[in-house]
Amino acid sequence: MTGHPTGVTIGQAAAFAGVTVKAVRHYHRHGLLDEPPRDSSGYRRYGSADLLRLVQVRTLAAAGAPLAEVGSMLDADTERFATAVADVEQRLTDRIADLVARRDTLRRLADGDRLLLPDRALTLLRRLTDLGFSPDYVAGQREALVLARALAPDLFDLFLTQLDHRLDDPAFVELTKRAWDARSWAPDDPRIDELASALSAGLLANRELLEVPAGFRLPPDAAARYGLVNHHSEGVGTSWARLNALVEADLRAAGIPIPHQ
Repeated sequence: MTGHPTGVTIGQAAAFAGVTVKAVRHYHRHGLLDEPPRDSSGYRRYGSADLLRLVQVRTLAAAGAPLAEVGSMLDADTERFATAVADVEQRLTDRIADLVARRDTLRRLADGDRLLLPDRALTLLRRLTDLGFSPDYVAGQREALVLARALAPDLFDLFLTQLDHRLDDPAFVELTKRAWDARSWAPDDPRIDELASALSAGLLANRELLEVPAGFRLPPDAAARYGLVNHHSEGVGTSWARLNALVEADLRAAGIPIPHQ
């Protein structure tokens, strides 16, 4: 009489342990679970010791222990096992903190600009709207501030202070509006030269705001960073690019260290 085979098949073992057959085979490949011998029918039979090990591996893996460490954890003595568990717990805690921070970032995405700019910058952008600047101009300034914060974070507060002071000057506000309107002028329009001179004079009236803070060292790629921020709107028209270039030339002539492009 042929006796009943001892142990269970891989499918039964997987079902009992609450994992898939694929997972069991994965554990075999990683050396976490020994492959039992085959019976006379060619099937591997999993005994109680195999199932115990399988449940232990599954439990540690589900708790967040990396598979590469599960084997050594299970083979460790009580003290080393406790230390390993504490280490995994700390890494999980760190990961949870990172995931919470990412979740908070995603939530701020719903608030648009607040993800990219601090409240002080958003307040200044609202002032531009309140002062009657066009939506296109405000959008351009928003882009410039986002770029400035990313490319020159150490100077970002200075940029905001400059903008704040300029918005307190009604005459400079009107000049800036006129400069934006000038993008529709012909590049050789003589009014561009006059406007550039007026803008330069307005900027130099608060020369201290244009100076680089004492002790600040410009990075080697300062010119590239400056160009990306200050010239990002030049695609709106050739006259705007010419106006910008004339203002920069006037500031350089006055000793302001404007990088050359």
